Amino acid sequence: MTTSTRGAAKTPAVLVLEDGRTFRGRAYGAVGVTFGEAVFSTGMTGYQETLTDPSYHRQVVVMTAPHVGNTGVNDEDPESGRIWVAGYVVRDPARVPSNWRSRRSLDEELHRQGVVGICGIDTRALTRHLRERGAMRVGIFSGNALPDEGTMLAEVRQAPEMKGADLSAEVATKEAYVVPAIGPDGAAVPIGTARFTVAAVDLGIKGMTPHRMAERGIEVHVLPATATAEDVYAVHPDGVFFSNGPGDPATADHPVSVMRAVLERGTPLFGICFGNQILGRALGFGTYKLKYGHRGINQPVQDRTTGKVEVTAHNHGFAVDAPADRVSETPYGRAEVSHVCLNDDVVEGLHLLDRPAFSVQYHPEAAAGPHDAAYLFDRFVSLMEGQRA
Repeated sequence: MTTSTRGAAKTPAVLVLEDGRTFRGRAYGAVGVTFGEAVFSTGMTGYQETLTDPSYHRQVVVMTAPHVGNTGVNDEDPESGRIWVAGYVVRDPARVPSNWRSRRSLDEELHRQGVVGICGIDTRALTRHLRERGAMRVGIFSGNALPDEGTMLAEVRQAPEMKGADLSAEVATKEAYVVPAIGPDGAAVPIGTARFTVAAVDLGIKGMTPHRMAERGIEVHVLPATATAEDVYAVHPDGVFFSNGPGDPATADHPVSVMRAVLERGTPLFGICFGNQILGRALGFGTYKLKYGHRGINQPVQDRTTGKVEVTAHNHGFAVDAPADRVSETPYGRAEVSHVCLNDDVVEGLHLLDRPAFSVQYHPEAAAGPHDAAYLFDRFVSLMEGQRA
């Protein structure tokens, strides 16, 4: 329940965690009440990408950087048609945005889209609490007549948990659409004449993802999360892509069945983030919830196939439970862990040795950067070239 109100910065607000810890500050964005899973993001820039990433659906994002909103909001950088975060937490919001592309302030945009936030709290203390106790349910309450803390805590504890949440269909496109390939001259290539065609299953796809493929001469057919294997092959794809998305991968039985159909046919396959977890499940591995997840644009990952260490963009609270010390036998041949996080050894990528399929847990399409992992789209192109040959 939200009500946008100008001058909200003077309105009291309270953040209440499900374990009873509370933080008092001022309203930022819309005034009202919101609930979600409290998570923190370590990025110092790129907040528009974070806010509009569908993977953040039903999450309240805490920014660890103290100053947020410095560059305002523009109309070029959103990753989708709306803000998806359930709530937003910042310490010291910018009073006046300063960037040549800025069209309005972040506070105004949060107002406009009805996103409840809070500012003026100790986000460092909140982040330390989440690191020690783990991601948990949270509520943000703002207004001049707030309920008592006991009532607010009871409401937070009634909110749904992220574990067991099936959310992809809530954020994915309802109708299929096509992103045309981009030619050497920068113009769109006529539909049906591109170098390659890819069927992209939208589980919460970001706008930059099909753009990165289009830059490589790929015509991308973006399909709803409910698409069947028949829908996938109706576009005659040279490759199939499974996107990022929100929720618990343990609930994603339908995407897993579609991916298994793709693996059976041996079509080149690439998955990122949620798509990596789907591949893990399709191969017979389990998934599990991380204590507080990886979110931000400064996560070190090693590509074990090359030994190279990349600084990468992350947004995931679940991971694949696969052995990193050996090659595994799966129903689709041998598989190995291709990437690992150097902070905590979490599986960050999978690679099949006997079929043209691979995935990574992080975001190689990161619009705000870093761009260390952009080569993965070229690796996908190489798989399709090899299959065609």
